[in-house]
Amino acid sequence: MANVDVEIAARRYTVTCRDGEEEHLRSVAAIVDGKAQDAAAALGSLSEVRQLLFASLLLADEIKDRRAGGAPPVEARPDPSVAEALDRLADRIERLAARLERGAPSA
Repeated sequence: MANVDVEIAARRYTVTCRDGEEEHLRSVAAIVDGKAQDAAAALGSLSEVRQLLFASLLLADEIKDRRAGGAPPVEARPDPSVAEALDRLADRIERLAARLERGAPSA
């Protein structure tokens, strides 16, 4: 497990994550920090708790909008069975192309 220092709403936090996920954690923390700054800019002086509350509400609003629009969830992971099917299809297309090239008359 790795420890990552992140800054949100002008306060530093140490958060634990799985090894290799440090950069992802930093990037999502930056998004939360940006929303916290947006809330503070729009609403003036806020306590830390209220700033984080409004940041959470702004993020939840974006997620709800994306879901309502039929967009995939923000961090959608591809279905492994779809990836496998695409790999099989690509292999088949390559074999067909090779057969066509071998059987094609010379120009």
